Amino acid sequence: MKSFLMMVAVVLMGASLVFAAGPKTYQVTGPVLEIKDDVITVQKGKEKWEIAKDAATKVTGDIKVGSKVTIEYTMKATAVEVKDTGKKAEPAKSEPAATQAQPKN
Repeated sequence: MKSFLMMVAVVLMGASLVFAAGPKTYQVTGPVLEIKDDVITVQKGKEKWEIAKDAATKVTGDIKVGSKVTIEYTMKATAVEVKDTGKKAEPAKSEPAATQAQPKN
């Protein structure tokens, strides 16, 4: 019985970790164009991607301009501005159906 309860506890703890995993991570790979204290600029195809970094950013290796890197990142909101009050839009009033003209004989 104790082993069953222990197993249930482990399963519940594992399930709670899945829900507390945090935001989805993404990645971009390409050559480094520019390095600043708080931004790394990477070329991806024809686009330049600016990815923010800080002291907590884990860096493996020596980043230099021209180095090919893969950057993992998450999307995080820095501000949210609400544009409406959240009320649902009123349904459009339907127009009465037009009556068809009867052919004259």
